[in-house]
Amino acid sequence: MSAIDTRSPATAAARTTSDRPRRHRLGRVDWPLTIVLAIASLTVLVPLYVTVAMAFKTSAQAVDGNALSLPLPFNPASFAEAWSLTRFPVSFSVSLGVAALTVVVTLLLSSLASYAIVRNWHRRFFRWSFVYLLAAMFLPFPVVALPQIKFTAMISLDNPVGVAILHAMFQLSFSVLLYSAFLRSIPVELEESARIDGASTWQIFWRVILPLLGPMNATVGIFAFLASWNDFMLPSLVTADPGLQTLPVVQNIFQSQFGTNYNVAFASYLMAMAPTIVVYLFAQRWVISGVTQGAVKS
Repeated sequence: MSAIDTRSPATAAARTTSDRPRRHRLGRVDWPLTIVLAIASLTVLVPLYVTVAMAFKTSAQAVDGNALSLPLPFNPASFAEAWSLTRFPVSFSVSLGVAALTVVVTLLLSSLASYAIVRNWHRRFFRWSFVYLLAAMFLPFPVVALPQIKFTAMISLDNPVGVAILHAMFQLSFSVLLYSAFLRSIPVELEESARIDGASTWQIFWRVILPLLGPMNATVGIFAFLASWNDFMLPSLVTADPGLQTLPVVQNIFQSQFGTNYNVAFASYLMAMAPTIVVYLFAQRWVISGVTQGAVKS
């Protein structure tokens, strides 16, 4: 026997009527929020447009006082001039190597330290280690700048390798904070099952925990890459050889020497900014996933 629908026509009509305001609310535009988002978008899009427009202008167009004007006619020669003046292939390779080494060291040290802290939280030493690492986030860079310069020179790390190591050390506190929040959402039962099968702590981390850290690895890696790629002060203070400077430092030298060639300067800025935009566009979904999963404990 088939089930009998006990809903009366009046009840169905009332339910349909009650669903209409809900659908209306879902389709309604929140104008105040839309206006705020539009204004916030303009603060990013307008400077980006000015950068692109100035990069494709000639030297005469760049100094006409109207930064918002269209580059007519287009002048792609600015990129070729910036490429040669800033020794872009060399400085780009140095920046890429420093950023890549920073990401690898940050991921390795932060994930291991966070795993040890979270799984040994009942011990006072690990709790205080976590507090110690977080306290480093509030330490101003100028306080430790001079000791770092002297120490890296003493141990012959006044080069891009030393810059990458220092970048990773400065990223350690924030990265441990993110990893710790994410690791607390991973059930301990997974590790206990692996221990029953005879796995050691080292094997559990590499075979069980690390594969689960994919979203957070992407999040921490992107933050570390952007911070290292855009940093100016640390490479300029630590690196002794001017030929091994990163892109931000080279661009600063270029700007002080060729300050009137605004079109060439903006072309070099655009070339330096392109890798960070591409990396973030491809990895933004992992960044958002890592932050949201680390914020909510399952």
